[in-house]
Amino acid sequence: MAMPKSEINARYLEETQRTVMTNAYEHDSTSYMFFKRALDLFGAVIGLVLSSPIFLVISLLYLRGSQKGPVFFRQKRIGQNGVPFHIYKFRSMVVDAENALKANRNLYHKYLKNSYKLEPEEDPRITKIGRFLRKTSLDELPQLINVIKGEMSLVGPRPVVSEELKEYGEDKDLFLSAKPGLTGNWQVCGRSEIEYPERCNVELYYVRYKSFTFDLKILFKTVMTVLAKKGAY
Repeated sequence: MAMPKSEINARYLEETQRTVMTNAYEHDSTSYMFFKRALDLFGAVIGLVLSSPIFLVISLLYLRGSQKGPVFFRQKRIGQNGVPFHIYKFRSMVVDAENALKANRNLYHKYLKNSYKLEPEEDPRITKIGRFLRKTSLDELPQLINVIKGEMSLVGPRPVVSEELKEYGEDKDLFLSAKPGLTGNWQVCGRSEIEYPERCNVELYYVRYKSFTFDLKILFKTVMTVLAKKGAY
C-alpha cells in the first residue's frame, strides 16, 4: 500500500533535520555564503553550456507556427530582502497570458484559491510546447541566468509574486532573508502537491536550517525528482 503523502513529507523532513542539525554552525556563516556562491556560479555556467542545444531547439520551435512569439517569459518576483527582480523562463504560455486569465473571472478566482495554479488541461494559457516544458521542468532552465546575475541561488525558497507574500504573515521577513532558488525544499518535498499553508512551513524550514550539506542534499533530490517527473505543473 502506498505511503500517504503527509507521511512521506514528514519522513523526509525528519531525515533532513538530522542532516542539518549536525551542520548548524554553517548557517549564514561567511564560509557557507562563499562556497554557496561559488557553487552557484560553477553550476550555472556548466548548466548553461550543457543545455545550450536545448536553448537552440526551443528557440527554433518558437520561430514558426501558431505558437510563434517570444522565446523567454519574464515576470516580476520578490527576491532577497524584498528586492524585486525579473525571473526568466522559457515561455510556456500564450502571449499576454496574465490578461487572458484575468479575462475569465471564474477561472481567475479558482487560480487564486488554488494556490496560484490551475490544472494543465484547464489552463487556457499553456501552449502545447509549454505543457512539455513544464512536465520536464525544462521551462526553468533560463533561471540559470538569474543565478549568474546573483538574483537567485541554485538552492533556496521559490521566488514568489508579491500577492503570495501575505501567505507568510509574520514570517515574511524571515522568508525574504534568504536568496530565492532555482530549486529548493518545497520542490523536493512535492512541489505542486504541497499547497499553502504547508508550503510556508517547508520553505521556512530551509531558511532556518540552511547549510552547504543541506543544499547538496536538495540538489541531489532535485535530480531524482526531475527524472521521476514528480510534482511538476
